[in-house]
Amino acid sequence: MFRQVIESPIGPLGLCANEQAIVAITFDAQALPSDRENAITAQAAQQLAEYFAGARTAFTVKLAPKGTAFQNQVWQALLATQYGKTCSYRHIAEHIDNPKAVRAVGAANGKNPIPVIVPCHRIIGANGKLTGYAGGLDKKEILLALERNNSALSVDK
Repeated sequence: MFRQVIESPIGPLGLCANEQAIVAITFDAQALPSDRENAITAQAAQQLAEYFAGARTAFTVKLAPKGTAFQNQVWQALLATQYGKTCSYRHIAEHIDNPKAVRAVGAANGKNPIPVIVPCHRIIGANGKLTGYAGGLDKKEILLALERNNSALSVDK
């Protein structure tokens, strides 16, 4: 396993990868003496730096989140949520053809192992209010504001 810690506007992020893909991003990470990066963590670090600078609206780094079939289906639906836009848990449930699974979608959203890149921060309550975020609502607000402020970007990398 490879790990690299980067600084970001939402605090230090731990990028975890195997030899092929990012498998997790952790909040409030601390560098460890055993940390070692690879090409995948370096690519993710570069793309995240561009995202936080407002120069990237989509990620191309390979991802390999570990979860159930349902969780992976939800996480794939999250990836379809456009930069600078939000949608509800109900919308995601309908998107995956399981409209009664709103709570299960919320639970899967909360278990997303690759936050920021898999944009669980873009999912809000049906009433338009911010709801739970593993990193804390303050981080969710920062990410949404960053995207709102940069949503006029015309070139995706």
